[in-house]
Amino acid sequence: MKKIITIFALVFLGFQSYAQSNVEHISKLEIGKKAKKVYNTKSSDSTINLHIDTLIMGDKASLMFYANKNVILNVGHAIIGNNASISGTDGKNNGSNFDIQANIQKLGSLYIIAKGDNAFNGTKTFPNGNGGNVKLTLSENSLVPQRENKKQPNYLQIANEGGGKNVNATSDLRSIYDRVRQAPAGLRGLPQGQIYSGSPGTDGKTEIITIK
Repeated sequence: MKKIITIFALVFLGFQSYAQSNVEHISKLEIGKKAKKVYNTKSSDSTINLHIDTLIMGDKASLMFYANKNVILNVGHAIIGNNASISGTDGKNNGSNFDIQANIQKLGSLYIIAKGDNAFNGTKTFPNGNGGNVKLTLSENSLVPQRENKKQPNYLQIANEGGGKNVNATSDLRSIYDRVRQAPAGLRGLPQGQIYSGSPGTDGKTEIITIK
């Protein structure tokens, strides 16, 4: 039992050390109005760790993470316009897990999107995705967003529900039957014979912490 505990402790410390040693530091990141900044992981590691001293996002600006299972984001000073968004997916229909620490000094409206995507039956894809877990820690001097009225300033919305909840089963089946009817023998019209059930993905968890 002691050996097992020791192994887990070493694994945890190793991961913590790895995460700390692979922090990408950016002094200032400015994303203009309607512009996009995309981070796309190309290595086998699907965790990204960003430390941004100053983050400026214009109206409808987007900060996007693709093929990232885990996103660790530390923002020392944030100025965010209206309808800005931070979104992430692991590339397999699942929303990214976000661990965000931020000092928000100005906020119009921000959408943090970690939704699970829908599977598309009859195409080469993955099952209905799970929503990512979102943890937002607001620093002592940060504005505290409101989540009640999107028409008012300082609005925050977190979307991390599972995919496959709005799928039309009848339409899905009709599409599959059409592909099967038109395909050669052996269901070669369906890539790898992939037909997914209508089981939806699970919703992610949301946690907002305010440091006083």
